[in-house]
Amino acid sequence: MQQGTLQPLWLRITHWLNALAIVVMVTSGWQIYNASPIFKPFTFPSSITLGGWLGGALQWHFAAMWLLVANFIVYAVMNVVTGRFRRRMFPLSIRSVVNDALAAVRGKLGHDDLTHYNAVQKLAYLAVIVDIVVIILSGLVVWKSVQFPFLRTLMGGYDNARVVHFFGMSFLVAFVVLHVVMVALVPRSLVLMIRGR
Repeated sequence: MQQGTLQPLWLRITHWLNALAIVVMVTSGWQIYNASPIFKPFTFPSSITLGGWLGGALQWHFAAMWLLVANFIVYAVMNVVTGRFRRRMFPLSIRSVVNDALAAVRGKLGHDDLTHYNAVQKLAYLAVIVDIVVIILSGLVVWKSVQFPFLRTLMGGYDNARVVHFFGMSFLVAFVVLHVVMVALVPRSLVLMIRGR
């Protein structure tokens, strides 16, 4: 890490590429979902979908899929190799999560040191990492069901894999919304993710 840099360049690049891939995948995924809804009465307004029609949405979705998978691999490997994952995400305990969650609700959770993640942040980041893995694996079943019979069986079949994919996406969208709200409350974190310090 460069002197004075809190967020290394590789982290900032993978962060913003993940953000781009997620926006494209979610909005195109909503268009794909609308072509064959899992929950029949519920569809997404076309104004918030990408692709215009099923074929166009599939093209956007597959293009962003490669970006998400490649970028996620780089992100995960770099976090492990540099030791950042261990330093930033651990230790973590149920007690620390509860204490920090209660402090946040009371408005007493400090944000003076942006190099330190509180326990709720650690849990949220770990959860979203697991969620992205689940989204990728369930997406493989939905995309190439015949080629991944073990994964298909693990998820309870093709239709269940679609449900897993949908709820994985829903969790990811909830995370992104909460993440954006937190950035609005602590705008220095946005500057940090752009400039690195």
